Parts: sequence; structure tokens; C-alpha cells
Amino acid sequence: MRLELTNRSGCAVARLDGELDEGCVKEVREKIDAFIRGGNIGQFVFDFSKLSFMDSTGIGMLLGRYKKLKQLDVPIYISNASGHVDFILSTAGIYTIMKKIS
Repeated sequence: MRLELTNRSGCAVARLDGELDEGCVKEVREKIDAFIRGGNIGQFVFDFSKLSFMDSTGIGMLLGRYKKLKQLDVPIYISNASGHVDFILSTAGIYTIMKKIS
């Protein structure tokens, strides 16, 4: 799993590349949380264009970040999810709380 975090003019982006599963979710969660604590975030985008797999631990990580960012009144978006990842997000109802963008 590769994670790239950027913040340009308050638009924070987390680009995930690989598989988001039990083996890496703790490290991803900790890095994103530290990034959020850095502040100056007006919106947060999860870019899943290169994410090939996600399991229930990945869904849990997303929900936890949703709760943190919601407390800060920061909108969250999911970008470029496809295939298996898009199916999992849709089935889990994630798109009802995080808007899907392209």
C-alpha cells in the first residue's frame, strides 16, 4: 500500500495505491489522522484511482475519518473508485455520507 497526502489551498487529497486491508489499515489511519491534525483543510478527497482492493477494515478506516472530519465541519469526497472498490463502497452505503466525484 502506498499513501500520498497533499494539501493545496485547503483541498486535502489522500491517494491510495494498492490494497487497503487489515495488514496496512492501521498505518494508513495513523498517517491520515496526523495529516488532519496539521489543519488548514477545507475539504478532503480520497482518491481511489489506483486502489485495487478494499475490505471491511478499509470501510472502518473511512468511517473513522468521516467522524473526525465531520466534527471539523470538513466535507469528504471519494474520487475515481472503480471495480471491486466501487462495489464495496456502494454496498456498504458509504456514498450516502461521502459524495462520489470524478
